[in-house]
Amino acid sequence: MLKQRTQQAFSYLYDNYAATLNGVILGIIQDPEVSGDVLQEVFVKVWRQIGTYDPSKGRLFTWMFNIARTTSIDMLRSREWKNSQRNHSLDDAHTDLPEKRGIGEEMGLRKMISGLREEHKVLVELNYFEGYTQEEISGMLNIPLGTVKTRMRAAIVQLRKQVQ
Repeated sequence: MLKQRTQQAFSYLYDNYAATLNGVILGIIQDPEVSGDVLQEVFVKVWRQIGTYDPSKGRLFTWMFNIARTTSIDMLRSREWKNSQRNHSLDDAHTDLPEKRGIGEEMGLRKMISGLREEHKVLVELNYFEGYTQEEISGMLNIPLGTVKTRMRAAIVQLRKQVQ
């Protein structure tokens, strides 16, 4: 039904996933106005790329979650976003932040991550919730990139075991 791109399919996607995906976006961008624009962009991407979704590789939600996450991170890294943030006064930046909500709280992901070793937990939080690349994390924590990648992989393996 989804790959046929009917109005009913789009309504299903939006009704069942918009709120959760918006939580993902808000967790990264933390600006309700911009998150609405990013959410719209995410649904356009999902709609255009639905033919590439392969159920054998993962759940539909996971596929859409990754699109929302990467689109949000792309927005944070964009020149337009950086310029808009320079135009905010210090008061705006510190008094008007929305509550930090995200998919982690909604799905218990943060609880699962809390069970990881500290060296893994920090990396997962920086990468998945804060949107930093492994290379950026390596520089921030002064850890070799190879070590960051190895620890991230170990953390993902541990999380996968918890889910199964």
